[in-house]
Amino acid sequence: MAMLIALVDGSLYSVSVCHYAAWIAQRAKIDVKLYHVLGRRGGGEKQDLSGSIRLGGREDLLEKLSELDAQSAKINHVRGRAILDDGREIIEAAGVSVETRLRQGDLIDTIVEKEKNAELIVVGKRGEAADFAKLHLGSNLERIVRASSKPVFIANREFKPVSKVLLAFDGGASSLKAVEYLAQNALCAGLPVTLVHAGNDTPAIRKSLDYAVALMARGNMVASTLIEEGRPETVFSKLVENDGYDLVVMGAYGHSRIRTMIIGSTTSEMIRTCKVPVFIMR
Repeated sequence: MAMLIALVDGSLYSVSVCHYAAWIAQRAKIDVKLYHVLGRRGGGEKQDLSGSIRLGGREDLLEKLSELDAQSAKINHVRGRAILDDGREIIEAAGVSVETRLRQGDLIDTIVEKEKNAELIVVGKRGEAADFAKLHLGSNLERIVRASSKPVFIANREFKPVSKVLLAFDGGASSLKAVEYLAQNALCAGLPVTLVHAGNDTPAIRKSLDYAVALMARGNMVASTLIEEGRPETVFSKLVENDGYDLVVMGAYGHSRIRTMIIGSTTSEMIRTCKVPVFIMR
């Protein structure tokens, strides 16, 4: 059966990731695989951790340091299981089937290996080491979006069921792919979707918007359009703040300023400042 991959790390965003994973799974009628990935270290193998020590007691110190390293690996393993158990409880409470996976190794290697049978990936905007004051994005987020061939749903800090969708549209291939995805999948079925172009109002963009609306109609979805002058990140953030959108859908690349996304300035700025989840299409 089709499934999505949700990544949790024990940060404040992990709870939101689990709630959004359950929401998506319910609407799309798919299962969830919940992953917590430990780093490459923590396997308990002996390492020379003594630095430049050259005097007596070196062997004893090495042994103690190695034991501490092994203990740390065990603690991380137990903590990882606890994180997964908490996530399972949230997802199962929504009536969604979920499997948990504790993996050791590189996060990106895990995603590349396991995403083949996944519909999409759900990840938090920031991780445990996030600098909330500076609004830094999670250190792995850009790596995930670049490495994955699947759509990536980036959860914000607080979960809220989606009732209104903004689709950032520049007329490029990736924004049309985002339109096709929404038209062909049940994720946003029945929800109002607005196709928003940030930039000049031209006959070409009007034609592209009309074509996109027609694509949505083929999927039995009704979409409205809006053209607003200004920088994309400013326009979209303002609309989210003032007009009550609960989800922003964007293509990862395009032929306008949105091209430099996450990738580049527009998308990273949107994700950094937006208070709702952002769904990235490749």
